[in-house]
Amino acid sequence: MTVGAQVKQTVAALKGSRATMRLYAGHNRHEEARAAYRQALDIVDAVLSDLEKRLQEIEQEEPQYKGN
Repeated sequence: MTVGAQVKQTVAALKGSRATMRLYAGHNRHEEARAAYRQALDIVDAVLSDLEKRLQEIEQEEPQYKGN
């Protein structure tokens, strides 16, 4: 598996995790738990942003990875 494919797979997995955390945050009745989910979502969003930027760099540097 190429680095580009691994990064894409990681991005997809994190987006799935983010969706699950949003669901749990929205359905949780405990304010502390909701705050913890929101904090985790902020971290995941930052990581996703960094990974998506890195993926763009990989695709620019190595065009054969684009779209795979």
